[in-house]
Order: sequence, then structure tokens, then C-alpha cells
Amino acid sequence: MRISILTLFPEMFSIFDHSIIGRAKEKGLVNLEYYNIRDYSLNKHKKVDDYPYGGGAGMVMTPQPIIDSIKAAKEKNSGKVIFLGPRGKTFNQEMAQELSKEENLIFLCGHYEGIDERAYKYIDMEVSLGDFVLTGGEMAAIPVIDSVLRLIPGVLGKEESFMDESYSDGLLEYPQYTRPEVYEGERVPEVLLSGHHENIRKWRRKQSLLITKERRKDLYKNIQLTKEDMKILKDDRL
Repeated sequence: MRISILTLFPEMFSIFDHSIIGRAKEKGLVNLEYYNIRDYSLNKHKKVDDYPYGGGAGMVMTPQPIIDSIKAAKEKNSGKVIFLGPRGKTFNQEMAQELSKEENLIFLCGHYEGIDERAYKYIDMEVSLGDFVLTGGEMAAIPVIDSVLRLIPGVLGKEESFMDESYSDGLLEYPQYTRPEVYEGERVPEVLLSGHHENIRKWRRKQSLLITKERRKDLYKNIQLTKEDMKILKDDRL
């Protein structure tokens, strides 16, 4: 996958040079390229913002450098232009899965009090992380891009690595344990030590259902419980 990132601060994305995404880049599974929006400003001082018409606090990013940077990215990248902004649809795992199927994507990071409305006609999709404010689109772009890239085949060690994760099937993930078997008097659940794969699967399913019901009722209400689910929830042995 090729991802072009349009930003005023390309250096903020050095995080993708490390760990899982860094290795994916080395393998050629993903290609990240950066466009500094300021480089496309026609202003002699490379200014990219100005005061809002009608008054108000803060500055607004001007349309010209945004649009020209999008056009420059489009010369090599035919993907959708995604703007990280507060008016967008809230990002979730389903959206990450859909975007991971694309071959090319372009992410536009805003700053200040937003972008000039006339730039929106060059944007295909606006995405928000939630109902809170960040100091810049870069901080929103990083988790969105990471969640998309890790779903590309080969980026994680095994496909199973993300198959059972939170939100992959609409549920929160079940509890995880590793060595030691006993820590501060608390033991790993016996079923996980049993080697009985079917009972382990049922235990994990039950835990996911219970945790989601307790912590995310908004997700739980959308779950269609199967006959097995109802049986598992009633089974005190799990």
C-alpha cells in the first residue's frame, strides 16, 4: 500500500520508522511518503494560514497550499483523500478494515482552527477520532494509519494476530495471560492451562461477551447472540 501524508510537520511521522510498521516498510509491504504543505505555498514567506473572514479566534489554513499539495500527491497516488477533522465520521475498526483494502490513500492533516471550506471539494472523506480536540491532524492521522496498515497481509506475523482482537467481531477482547502461572497469589484461569482448545475457545467467547456487556453497552446491543452464546453465558464451568 502507498500512503501519502500531507502535513506541516513530516518529522512527526518518524514513529513509523520503528517496530512493526518500520519492518513492513523494510519488506516493501507499505510505502509512506510525505508532502510538506508549506513547500507548496506561493506566499513569499511560505505562509499557510490567515485570519478568518467574519472574525473569530485563531487562524485558518488557506486553500492554495492545501489544494496544490493534494494535486502533487495525486501525480503518484490515485487514492482517496482523507482529511482528519472534527466534522468527520468517527473512525472505528470497520472503517480500518475497509481502508486496508485500498492500494493507495492520501491523508491530509489540518492545523490551527481548520481549513478553508473551498479545499473540501478536493477531499473524499473526513474522519474524526472522537468528540475532543487535538492540536493538529498529525496526532489523529498516526493511530488511523497504524490501524489500517497493521491489517495488510504480512504486516503482522500471523493473520490470527488481529483476528481475535477487540472490535474485530464487534466485541472487546477477552483477558490475556502469560507466565508466571501464579503472580501475587493470583492464578491463571485453569481452563487456559487445560490444553482443551474447545473449552478455551468457549471461555474466551464468554469473557468477551461479559466484558463488552459491562464496559461497552453500545457495542453489546448490536450483537446477535447465537444459541451457543446463550448456552456459554449460562455455563458456570467456563
